[in-house]
Amino acid sequence: MLKNFNGRPSLATVLKASTVAGIAAAVLATGVPLEITRSYAEAVKVQAPAVPSFANVVDAVSPAVVSVRVENRVNPVADNNEGFSFDFNGRGFDDLPDDHPLKRFFKQFGQQDPNDQQGHQHRFGQNGPGGPNGKGRLRPVAQGSGFFISEDGYIVTNNHVVSDGQAFVAVMNDGTELDAKLIGKDPRTDLAVLKVDGKGKKFTYVNWADDNNVRVGDWVVAVGNPFGLGGTVTAGIVSARGRDIGSGPYDDYLQVDAAVNRGNSGGPTFNLSGEVVGINTAIFSPSGGSVGIAFAIPASTAKDVVADLMKDGQVSRGWLGVQIQPVTKDIAESIGLSEPSGALVVAPQAGSPGDKAGMKAGDVVTALNGETIKDARDLSRRIGAMQPGSKAELSVWRAGKAQSLTVELGTLPADQKDASADDNNQPQQPEAPASEKALADLGLTVGPSDDGKGLAITGIDPDSDAADKGIKEGEKITSVNNQEVSTAADVVRVLNQAKKDGRTRALFQIQSGEGSRFVALPINGQG
Repeated sequence: MLKNFNGRPSLATVLKASTVAGIAAAVLATGVPLEITRSYAEAVKVQAPAVPSFANVVDAVSPAVVSVRVENRVNPVADNNEGFSFDFNGRGFDDLPDDHPLKRFFKQFGQQDPNDQQGHQHRFGQNGPGGPNGKGRLRPVAQGSGFFISEDGYIVTNNHVVSDGQAFVAVMNDGTELDAKLIGKDPRTDLAVLKVDGKGKKFTYVNWADDNNVRVGDWVVAVGNPFGLGGTVTAGIVSARGRDIGSGPYDDYLQVDAAVNRGNSGGPTFNLSGEVVGINTAIFSPSGGSVGIAFAIPASTAKDVVADLMKDGQVSRGWLGVQIQPVTKDIAESIGLSEPSGALVVAPQAGSPGDKAGMKAGDVVTALNGETIKDARDLSRRIGAMQPGSKAELSVWRAGKAQSLTVELGTLPADQKDASADDNNQPQQPEAPASEKALADLGLTVGPSDDGKGLAITGIDPDSDAADKGIKEGEKITSVNNQEVSTAADVVRVLNQAKKDGRTRALFQIQSGEGSRFVALPINGQG
């Protein structure tokens, strides 16, 4: 312990005391007069970090945040159109007393017995007071959040909040209810825009933040309508950026740990300057409530989509028309790429812009208009952000060489799906034993396919790399290292050439009823 000139603990030692009790003990130990204790406490208080307050931000942005009530001619009253259920602790509907409020509720709306097969779970969903035909008056079917993005009444929310609605009501933080009109929605990014008529009133609105200034660890404030409680504020930090949660090709979510629950969907997440950094869209939760993992559409994505919806009611995106997948380390090694980056073309759709430009299965798009492509998601987002009819200069890795292609982008169809694949998943009769032995080290047993194109996979060794990569019995091998194969001998020939070229892995194109994909398998030990 540090000592001062008279042998007592130094003032610095006393000031480092972490609690009032610690300070008092230090004071008693030094014999310092009691009245000086106040100065010690004040000094410690000055050194303590200030506790952040979000009150100023909340005061400024709350008038711009609304509750979005969605109505339809059905009976369910559910948050985010997901329904709700009642558990009567094992008792059936008929076991409830006649004066039970829930039994009166069901009878009032014509529900004779809403029990499911288990006899105790009750879920509102399809039928209501007007029956399955949707007749009767409008009733609430979903509840979410939203916010004004302009003073003349444009409101941003989630597509999944409004998707099944026939009428919409925006409830402001002072309780005012305004009818809203659906301007447009975009299922691919889960965004929608509503418009209210303020009859000349100017609404308080908020601005978008600059994504470049959003850092992991920054404070954020989420404002919304969880569980229909009304305006609620929660705070947390940005936990991560660029999250892909598998909801679509344009996933690029912010992850935040502010408490976000059902009903927060469509509501904004603000930075401490009161700018919108994201739109709360999804949560990860085993229980259905907040566990500190929420996902928000970043401002950069929302800003462009919302602008298109406000202008045209829809979003026009560029379309390449090829099915793609990420390039893994194994795939990169199998095709001679120096690093696992870019987007691997699984199959071009017949007649699509990519097909017309000469793109082929097995191509890897490494750059777009001179900018490096990180992965398949990156290519999807960049192509989607381009206007239909614009020219795209693609750098493509094909057969061990770099090539350039020019593509005139089309318009992404509203119902665009992946190219169809062979749905014949019936196991085939095995080929000759010699062919089975030739591919045994890969863990594959193969046979001829019905259409003579490719090889049917008739068996998988559960301990093989092929099984670990997800290859299944009933799928089909259509090519190896971008060379079409129809017999086991074709496969062995391609593998032998790959070994001569110094490759340790080969690229197998696998087709199933769910589509086509590429898988890299090790070829060491193949003869």
